[in-house]
Amino acid sequence: MGVGQVLHRIADLDDVVEPIELMRRACRLAESDTGVSLLEKVQSVRVIRGMWTYDNPAAWLASEFGCASAETVGTLFGGNYNQVLMSDTALQIQSGERDLVLLMGAEVGYSSAKARKAGGEIAMRSTPKTDYDQVYGSTQKPEHHDYEVARGIRAAIHAYPMYDNAIRYSKGETIPEHLERVSGLWSRFSQVASRNPNAWIQTPVSARDIRTPSASNRPVSFPYTKLMNSNNAVDMGAALIVCSVAKAKALGIDESRWVYPLAGVDGHDHFSASVRDNFYSSPGIRFIAERLFELTDMSADEIDLVDLYSCFPAAVQVAASEYGFDESRDLTVTGGLTFGGGPLNNYVMHSIARTVELLREHPEQTALVTANGGNLYKHAHGVYSGRPADRPFARDNVQTRIDALPSRKVLPDHLGDVDVESYTVIYGADGPAVGHLACLTADGDRVWANVMDQDVLAAMPQEEFCGRKVRLAGEAEPQFLG
Repeated sequence: MGVGQVLHRIADLDDVVEPIELMRRACRLAESDTGVSLLEKVQSVRVIRGMWTYDNPAAWLASEFGCASAETVGTLFGGNYNQVLMSDTALQIQSGERDLVLLMGAEVGYSSAKARKAGGEIAMRSTPKTDYDQVYGSTQKPEHHDYEVARGIRAAIHAYPMYDNAIRYSKGETIPEHLERVSGLWSRFSQVASRNPNAWIQTPVSARDIRTPSASNRPVSFPYTKLMNSNNAVDMGAALIVCSVAKAKALGIDESRWVYPLAGVDGHDHFSASVRDNFYSSPGIRFIAERLFELTDMSADEIDLVDLYSCFPAAVQVAASEYGFDESRDLTVTGGLTFGGGPLNNYVMHSIARTVELLREHPEQTALVTANGGNLYKHAHGVYSGRPADRPFARDNVQTRIDALPSRKVLPDHLGDVDVESYTVIYGADGPAVGHLACLTADGDRVWANVMDQDVLAAMPQEEFCGRKVRLAGEAEPQFLG
């Protein structure tokens, strides 16, 4: 019923606004968007976990808005929780458990980086030192297998490029063909961002400029340059107001503001790349897509608006393939996490808000929003429409189907010949720093290895290393056999 987005651009540190203030502003904008005064009537305040130090920002905001008795809900870290919260909220409203709910989140990545460079940090106020009434997620779990971490593979920028190189090899593309296709995909995302008034980067960027390393677009991890990475250096907040039709009518919210969630489905792929069948597909996304289409009686061709989670190009390519979307169509409504802006866990709050704006303009259309947490790991997807469905909101989980799939065995080390499944080169300030290899043994087990030889590191972005034989011999440098 109401959406609010805030972009806060600063010239210097005197202009910094802390995350909870961005949340407050986004909530007030969402209230204004409904056309009525309603925050004091909110029954539940739900906050996406961010890189901030607050104990319970939901309680502080509830007090600020005059709904101090409202339930407070938080989450663990994870980009999937926006859609998880939205799906659960819709189900609770449909059942009558709630009738007016407020969701929000914010990050100040740009200001925080600027403060760190100046030797400081962003000051954040105290919030009530009380527990949330509910927290989504039991305990925060690692995103990488221990054997990955042992090789230095411990961040998204180490994992996703290996997915993209595996995608290239599975398609039979050359390295130049792959770079041209992927940079073209990202350039089209920048075009969408140029039409989004709440995008962080609103200037279109050409495919050539995206794929070509430069002083402002350094190589990060082959095949990715900086412009193929999520842009976390943003100060952004977003909020959503969700309520029942009966409540909307009672409050006097004009029907032109109404947008309807139709279905939501969740599922987690097997934990970490180490144990998955391959790096170029996602059974979790495939099963979610199938179930969403069953619940809504729709097909991929009937989805008008799409926002695929876009931390890196590989995430978009895998999801598009599993849903059956052609990459030539628009696969984002915001411009994605590079150009629309990547406020860490809260990105999908912005993609839902933008989806609502677009569906209001064309209420006959339908939309898909996907959310991802971790490395193609935790998925939550939702379908929306500008018109009410002929069936109740549907909520499901496909975890049982995913868990029934086999897992690969992963080895800490291996002596002998293996096949390179995928790889990446990680760059430092002085050039290539290390290469990571994902390899398969003759038995189909996976093992990780590192490359330090500078001549090999220089060749890896120029020549296809997927499919090559390599001999592993403990701590010795891997020896490529062909």
